[in-house]
Amino acid sequence: MDAREARRAEILDGRSIAEQIKHEVAQEVQRLQAEQGFKPRLCAVLVGDDDASAVSVRNKVRACAEVGIESEQLDLPDSTTTEHLLAVIHKLNEHQDVDGILVQMPLPKQIDEASIIDALDPAKDIDGFHPTNVGLLAMGRPRFVPCTPAGIIELLERNKIEIAGANACVVGRSQIVGRPVASLLLQRHATVTICHSRTRELPSVTRQADILVAAIGRAGFIRRDFIKPGATLIDVGINKITDAAKTRALFGDEAGQRIEAIARRGYTLVGDVHPVEADLVAGKRTPVPCGVGLLTVAMLMRNTLQAAKWRRGF
Repeated sequence: MDAREARRAEILDGRSIAEQIKHEVAQEVQRLQAEQGFKPRLCAVLVGDDDASAVSVRNKVRACAEVGIESEQLDLPDSTTTEHLLAVIHKLNEHQDVDGILVQMPLPKQIDEASIIDALDPAKDIDGFHPTNVGLLAMGRPRFVPCTPAGIIELLERNKIEIAGANACVVGRSQIVGRPVASLLLQRHATVTICHSRTRELPSVTRQADILVAAIGRAGFIRRDFIKPGATLIDVGINKITDAAKTRALFGDEAGQRIEAIARRGYTLVGDVHPVEADLVAGKRTPVPCGVGLLTVAMLMRNTLQAAKWRRGF
């Protein structure tokens, strides 16, 4: 293997930046409590018994405790109806001590998610999913930005990765990540392309990108021929794989601990970027885990703090 083949992309550590953001939030929470006599309060609503959703909510509640935000978790049964959940949302909207409302997605199939999102008070919608907040973001006047896209921008800016003038490509067009992150990049003067399942000659499009955001939910999909030499890769994917041979193909010499994880718990988590191939071409990339996911939780804390301040006129 020659020097070119041995190249290794710089890993963009999400953990350190997430800790920076949480520290900043904690300091502001302490200031508000000392000077104004209140602490922000988040209510997380968990419907059903999905293990991944339960872990996600538990991590968010733990983060609240770390930064001094008060939190409450409402656990509702898997049989909850749309009408019942709407009634819960309406009560939380009216509760003056609740600053932020988080409804953990996905919801059980019998619940109309759109109706639940529409019912949220936009001033308490810390996920940034309400149509009012989506519209404000699209207009360049964001109030709450969805947490993963907001975390991606923090990661780029705090690592001094130039956005203005860059060619940015987002693979994925969801309302949670793809579309809002494209809007944020455009507002920072990048030239933005959104790709999806029907994009023709996808590798030829993504190879033009200085900043490539992968958010499609397909393990190791972004391979060497998708990547411009020296590009920055932001891997949003969180995929479970259970096959040791596939894990070895994705991680090469670093697959050992992940294969042990498969033996221990039945799976390992991987992103949408093929790490071994990406490292031969990319300049920088985020890992999975310890990349964008940690920033998502940190930005939720910051959105909750902002909600508390805006509701009180600060």
